[in-house]
Amino acid sequence: MAHSHSHGHSHHDVKGRNLLISIVLNILITVAQVIGGLISGSLSLLSDALHNFSDVISLVVSYVADRYSKKAASFGRTFGYKRAEIIAAFVNALSLLIVAAYLIYEAVVRFLHPQEIKSGLVIWLALLGIVANGLSVLLLRKDAKENMNMRSAYLHLFTDMSASVAVLIGGLLMKYFGWFWVDSVLTVLIAVYLLFMGYALLKSSFKVLMLFTPDDINLIKISEAITTFPEIKNVHHVHIWQLNENETHLEAHVEFFEDILLSQFDEISDKVEEVLYHEFGINHINLQPEYQKDDPKDLIIQD
Repeated sequence: MAHSHSHGHSHHDVKGRNLLISIVLNILITVAQVIGGLISGSLSLLSDALHNFSDVISLVVSYVADRYSKKAASFGRTFGYKRAEIIAAFVNALSLLIVAAYLIYEAVVRFLHPQEIKSGLVIWLALLGIVANGLSVLLLRKDAKENMNMRSAYLHLFTDMSASVAVLIGGLLMKYFGWFWVDSVLTVLIAVYLLFMGYALLKSSFKVLMLFTPDDINLIKISEAITTFPEIKNVHHVHIWQLNENETHLEAHVEFFEDILLSQFDEISDKVEEVLYHEFGINHINLQPEYQKDDPKDLIIQD
């Protein structure tokens, strides 16, 4: 059995310090916006505060997951906590959907029962949210490109920065035109955006947790690549999954035309691993050699 550990072990160093700074900034924003929303009567400001509070929770979850993901494997946890960040991303995405649904409900209630809003306070607090969340977005932007957990935290912050921009626009329209209904409309727009982005992240993290084959990997092409080696008759009983964003695993049964030596199998499997890594990005490979074994030869077999 070949098991490749030769590729893909350079884990991106997620900056815990940046997460902590973002947590502190969002706590300050949340407190300020709750007080300001209650004083001004702005639902969009309170909704932004609620979203900021969900940001705080999501950032804390992301920070804890980041810390745990670095813990070493053990006899009781042979994979360590490498999936902690995927779970965090799933939880954070789910929280986005829950917050969005609640915001839509509150917006409908407020639209049916509009009230005057102190737009000046809304404008200044929206500016505070833009600056603080903008700084947090810049801090996490680089890590978000390579890590699903950090992308979930980044998404919370980016959507909240966008929400603050929307609140600012609404505050200006209310101040100069008296369009108080804009507050409810903006709240719905913020919520719809959260639903859209949150669902995409929930879907991608769910696929990893369920051990689904990554979207960019084609099993037929993998089978064809392996069977191009003249010694290999067929490949079957294939499983492909992601442990996390850095590790894609493959295990498969490989049938040979001849009863080869173990040393020959090692040589061939090394070549197969190189092909699978460079062409498909698979960096953890288990190959089970077979010769005239009486078992199902289907590519996918239900265990």
